[in-house]
Amino acid sequence: MLPEVSRGRRRPEMAPASASASVAPPVGARCAVCRGVDISVPHQANCSHWFCGHCIVGVWLQGSVLRPSNCPVCRRPITLLVPSEVASLLRDEPEIAPVMNRIEQYNGRFAGVPHSMIQWLLDQPFYMRRMLAEFRDTRQEPPSSFKIQVALAATLALVYLASPIDLFPEAFLGYRGLLDDILVLIVAYAFISAAYRDILVARHAV
Repeated sequence: MLPEVSRGRRRPEMAPASASASVAPPVGARCAVCRGVDISVPHQANCSHWFCGHCIVGVWLQGSVLRPSNCPVCRRPITLLVPSEVASLLRDEPEIAPVMNRIEQYNGRFAGVPHSMIQWLLDQPFYMRRMLAEFRDTRQEPPSSFKIQVALAATLALVYLASPIDLFPEAFLGYRGLLDDILVLIVAYAFISAAYRDILVARHAV
């Protein structure tokens, strides 16, 4: 049984807003389950809503442990939960560790669940904001392998866009000839987004 995490425990003061502000709940954010402003062991889901760690664990354990929980606000499946900076710093404390371990198990079980195209599109604001914030954060840069993947995808996309060779030449098709360029950009972004998601899963799943 998961030990109850005390809600009366005062959280440390959040770091001032900075390039890494996306790893902390914004001012006025409420837990999507208990609606409390003082979010305990904060975690952000792929739908971008914030949860108290023990609240989302309780929702999962009260439902079916064989399928991901739905966000109480937007009703979208929660397939990834990313801890705030404060939660990560306190993860070894006796009251926090059981919650963090459960959430890592949750991520390990559901982060690999197949996604529909609609789910993928709806999740993109979450990944985009975190990825851009991580690139701006001077304290924790993305892994070198990920930066290489980003550079490779961007370079190949730019080479195609600058190339005189087109699958759908604009000279003959007009604006419809831009379709292949748009598809190339979408494929490049999808590759980068999937690579960044893999990094988050590797960090926060067991």
